[in-house]
Amino acid sequence: MITDPEGTVLAMFVAFCRIGACFMVLPGFSSARIPVMVRLLMAAAISMAILPVLWDTIYPKVSGSDYAYIHLIVGETLIGTMYGLIPRLYVIGLQFAGSAISMSIGFNSPGAPDVVEDTPENQLTNMISFGGLLLLFMLDFHHIVLRALIDSYGLMPLGGFPDMQKMLITLTDTLGATFLLMLRLASPFIIFGMMFNFSIGLINKLAPQIPIYFISTPYLLMGGLFLVYFSIAAIVRQFADNFPRIFLG
Repeated sequence: MITDPEGTVLAMFVAFCRIGACFMVLPGFSSARIPVMVRLLMAAAISMAILPVLWDTIYPKVSGSDYAYIHLIVGETLIGTMYGLIPRLYVIGLQFAGSAISMSIGFNSPGAPDVVEDTPENQLTNMISFGGLLLLFMLDFHHIVLRALIDSYGLMPLGGFPDMQKMLITLTDTLGATFLLMLRLASPFIIFGMMFNFSIGLINKLAPQIPIYFISTPYLLMGGLFLVYFSIAAIVRQFADNFPRIFLG
């Protein structure tokens, strides 16, 4: 029997604001291919499942307290959104690396529907980003996010408004670390493209009458696809292995 229905509902809603906001922007769970109602119900179900673990932390602070509802809703939603944006920016970084790889090897095919999002994307970028996201799910990255959300109640206690400067610093640090990692993953293809195009430019200067573009493009694409074939496993593996370092760092 529930002795305090109002406090129970408020505790449930406050947990949903932080946990639900995180899962509404988390990569994979926030995919455009998943209907909004399914995402909402999934976020509510996860919040209800986690609430018993956090009951002693949330309920005493919301039952009979004079906290303003709007203050709680805004603060908890911002915290949850920040925890969801960190892995989302990380996955978007892999799409950036895929686009850089595609351009470096001359794979400039028309955009096709994205597997995860509702935007047109290159087929090679689709394959790389979807493979990296699938590997994250296989390694249970959402368990790491859930654990960090539970621990966040000790780092960012309920009722206190989050420090916006620290949140922005966290997101910018994530962007910086993600950019350096993705640049490292795409660097063999960028170096290959630069060396190939530099060599073709020299050949074109020696024999300007030859339509060098039409001759060189198939070799650029063939060499780039061979490089993708030998390195795609290492790319997605390093992407998945570095997720805990980026997220928890």
